[in-house]
Amino acid sequence: MTHLLLDSTYAAAIFQEKICAKSNRERFLLINQSIKNNLAPVHRSWRGLPKVGMERVRRKALVDAALRVIGDHGSLTVTMSDIARQAGVSPALAHHYFGSKEQLLIETIRSLLRQLRNDTVAALKAARTPRARLAAIIRVSFHADQFAPGTIAAWLAFYAEAQRSEETRRFLVIYARRLRSNLLADLKALLPADAAERIAEGAAAMIDGLYIRQSLKSAPIGIEASIALTEDYLNALLATASPSPRREKERPHRTTQGQMT
Repeated sequence: MTHLLLDSTYAAAIFQEKICAKSNRERFLLINQSIKNNLAPVHRSWRGLPKVGMERVRRKALVDAALRVIGDHGSLTVTMSDIARQAGVSPALAHHYFGSKEQLLIETIRSLLRQLRNDTVAALKAARTPRARLAAIIRVSFHADQFAPGTIAAWLAFYAEAQRSEETRRFLVIYARRLRSNLLADLKALLPADAAERIAEGAAAMIDGLYIRQSLKSAPIGIEASIALTEDYLNALLATASPSPRREKERPHRTTQGQMT
């Protein structure tokens, strides 16, 4: 009888152990599934979020693509689809970032002016004298990035568009005033005001004119040749013009005995 009771107790213990093991295994599976369920939405929402800085990268890609497409066409008669295709994105995404082709073109002009301004500021900081700063302005104006065929074609397309678009014209006026102001500031340190203004106008017109000449594929002018032509013009006028009153005061004078005063 005792033997039967022991067997019965042992069997009950084994059964209870199996029940507990099954219960623990089911509990573990439930917990594991709960964790997966809770984490799954996090992973899905993370994949759906844009990466940090992606908007800036895509906007720049669209602006660069617009510059290339305008340069290839030689006009602004391009579509948002053309630009988006060049950038490797959908037209819908291009519209999402810029709203319209006109806004994208305006941002492209801003990008050109921003790059030109940054290059000019860096070049002027490295120059130590008024004449060196004038040379820096000329060289920056014919920098390889600005003097690339596609960029020149885009500038000419924007000039044509300025006849119809007030906003485009406003940006080009900003460029012209900035160029003239940069030239004039250092010319006034070398020449009287009236001569400085006249030479600044001439140098700015020569820079713009060489851009137009570069668009004539049959008679292109290289970067160094354009710089040399502008420098020759500037040197010739600086040599014939009277120095500024301020510069004249700073120049040492000789007495009748040949001593410096």
